[in-house]
Amino acid sequence: MAKRWSFGGFAASDGPKHLTLVADLTIANTVSDLIQGDVREHLPLEKIPLQGDVLGLGTTTSIDNGELTFLQDSASTSAIWRCVAHDGSIIKLSSGDGSGHFPYVCFTRDASTLRRPVAIESLGPTEEAPLQRLVAEAIAQGQRSGTLESAPIYGVRMLTHWHELVITVASKLCMGQQRRNMKVAASEAGSSTAGQSIYDMLQHYRLAPQPTEKTNDPIRYLGRAMQWDCCGFFDTEPELGRVTVPQPGAHLHLHGCSTDLAYGGHLHHEHASTRLKQLDRLWLYPLQTLSALGSDMAIEDLSFENGMLRFRVVNEGEMDVSDVGVAVVINDRYSSRRYIRIPWLSAGDAEEFTLSLSLPSGKQLITVIADPEEIVIEAENRKNNNRLDLEVQIP
Repeated sequence: MAKRWSFGGFAASDGPKHLTLVADLTIANTVSDLIQGDVREHLPLEKIPLQGDVLGLGTTTSIDNGELTFLQDSASTSAIWRCVAHDGSIIKLSSGDGSGHFPYVCFTRDASTLRRPVAIESLGPTEEAPLQRLVAEAIAQGQRSGTLESAPIYGVRMLTHWHELVITVASKLCMGQQRRNMKVAASEAGSSTAGQSIYDMLQHYRLAPQPTEKTNDPIRYLGRAMQWDCCGFFDTEPELGRVTVPQPGAHLHLHGCSTDLAYGGHLHHEHASTRLKQLDRLWLYPLQTLSALGSDMAIEDLSFENGMLRFRVVNEGEMDVSDVGVAVVINDRYSSRRYIRIPWLSAGDAEEFTLSLSLPSGKQLITVIADPEEIVIEAENRKNNNRLDLEVQIP
């Protein structure tokens, strides 16, 4: 049985008894997983606790095609806003609205006690300064002064004012499309296109006091909403691809919404057109403990009697799984396998199947395999229960 986690403020081991506080940061899949495309694992909105100061970011599905920003709703609660890919607008999510299932999302517990305000004046002039450098300097200053603990990942909240800001609205669909098109891009558009950052290949939006005078500007102008409430993470090891794009130097991943709640998305803070006017507020959160959620498909209760095969497909992981296949193979003849597709199986749920099989006389080997194509992202030590064999003697 895979380890399970409870999201109401406690972690559970292999049994149902609650034991200790959850990790400082919980990651459901990773950015590296998302970039591969066609993610089949989802975490429901209902499993993310929003009491207190909860930091997070993520993406919605290819159907919704957008990103997630976590903002403080009040002093005691947080809220998740969905940033819409096609126009940069934002929608506050609520349970049951149909868009609360996420292929990638990372979030903290109530991090109020971890909040470390930064004295902005100690960073020197912030106008036109690269945002990632300001955050890195704030972390370094806090560690030198002993006011900020060392941590693998830092949560970041900030209030920013911009001369000009470029945002993108990445998504599962966009990232997967880049992976699928990589060979086309390399052969027909040149290696430089294929090697671009995923953010370079997405729809861009511009926030500025006035639209550009360029008639052929590829960046769509949204408006003059120049103050942004931002939330994200600074990873000290970005190459691991946990909460940032897995490349050297990409430490800061930041989502946000304009304070008038008109627009939102991924802040393309490293874009050449992005220019900071003023950093109004910066809070850092040292996140010491990390927890990764995963999937775990299993086959159970396999039996054959009177020409009928029966078995259960169980989702023993911590994430819901969509569009997963199950193969029934007789005597290792994969060319004649029977195949079942399950549209959705929530974490902890099971589905029972009965299948009529006409088998010849003699000893037969029946094999049932969950996710035979290995599309679902599972740790190697969780794959042992995906397959179950049954030997039967047919008169």
